[in-house]
Amino acid sequence: MTEQKKRTTIVLFSGDYDKAMAAYIIANGAAAYDHEVTIFHTFWGLNALRQETSAPVNKGILEKMFAKMMPRGANKMGLSKMHFGGIGPKMIKHVMKKHNALTLPQLVEMAQDQEVNLVACTMTMDLLGLQKEELLNDIQYAGVAAYLADAEEGNVNLFI
Repeated sequence: MTEQKKRTTIVLFSGDYDKAMAAYIIANGAAAYDHEVTIFHTFWGLNALRQETSAPVNKGILEKMFAKMMPRGANKMGLSKMHFGGIGPKMIKHVMKKHNALTLPQLVEMAQDQEVNLVACTMTMDLLGLQKEELLNDIQYAGVAAYLADAEEGNVNLFI
């Protein structure tokens, strides 16, 4: 009798660097323990999947405003506490480098290498005017029903 693989699902709602790091650390740890892992990125959590460079896409005025206000990529996300006008993220990144800790972009890349299912919420993409060309390659696109199907089978389900 073969044992079924354990499943971990995470909803990444937050656009904060430290919270996204926690989600990706947990996801990579679960994948290392041979869990099938899904991170469902919705609302501000989608910023972790944004490319750092701009993509040539057509947008309306509201979508252009959202694009300007949201951080472009995981490395540009702010902290949940002690942001201090941008100094906080620089401080935490300095401390992380000093301790040889992986950065959020490195954790995202590691998750992709470990075949963590990185899913962008299509409804939120529509609401915020984000297009596939603006997000990382090799990710999936789905709605809440697909996430719920994964979560229903999950051994661990987190909301961050």
